[in-house]
Amino acid sequence: MKEIHKINLLYDFYGSLLTERQQKFIELYYSDDLSLGEIAEQFEVTRQAVHDTLKRSEQTLENYEKKLGLVTKFNKEYNSLEEL
Repeated sequence: MKEIHKINLLYDFYGSLLTERQQKFIELYYSDDLSLGEIAEQFEVTRQAVHDTLKRSEQTLENYEKKLGLVTKFNKEYNSLEEL
């Protein structure tokens, strides 16, 4: 699965569990395709701060998936339906 698709799928399932700032950064970077610099300029922070927030957010989403497994269950059901 492509990384962007994976993060967007994880975000669809667990995004509301992130902080507002993390949600906004994920949306701007992965959905709106803004660069780190553009996001940093918009929020008046450094590119490194945006990068760190994104990586922390991605890790948080991955941790939720490891614990809850909702995306895995969704993919299994989707694949089963595709086979039918």
